[in-house]
Amino acid sequence: MYSEYIILGVLLLLSYIGHNMSVFYAVGIILILKLFQFNALMNFVETNGLNYGIILLTIAILLPLANGKITVSMMIDSFKSPIGILALLAGVFAAVAGGWGITLLKDSPFIVTSLVVGTMVGVFFFKGVAVGPLIAGGMTYLVLSIAKVIFH
Repeated sequence: MYSEYIILGVLLLLSYIGHNMSVFYAVGIILILKLFQFNALMNFVETNGLNYGIILLTIAILLPLANGKITVSMMIDSFKSPIGILALLAGVFAAVAGGWGITLLKDSPFIVTSLVVGTMVGVFFFKGVAVGPLIAGGMTYLVLSIAKVIFH
């Protein structure tokens, strides 16, 4: 009955200890929503939060372009360098993997815990950033798809 509070409390503590403030704030907000029984808001965020979060993240990434910190010539030059080409390919892979991640999370929501814990391990021990669950889901989807082809 209260196991979700215990799990969220442990995640809150671990994220604080591990200095993963984005997970800390997210879990804190979820706990507040649960404590005050904002069920309609939680359902709305569960249904739409990923899309709005991606929009907000994209805005943050594009703001240097809007603020003039990235110029057209810088953008053109980036496509001429090996690092720029690699970044382009990595961006394509990340976008595709993210799409696969959404599919996997919708089809198999029970793996969310594994993805979140894996991301937290990456943040705690390898100084990663907590944007990993969606891409990790996509990578999991890719591995599962390859395994299906090989073993079927």
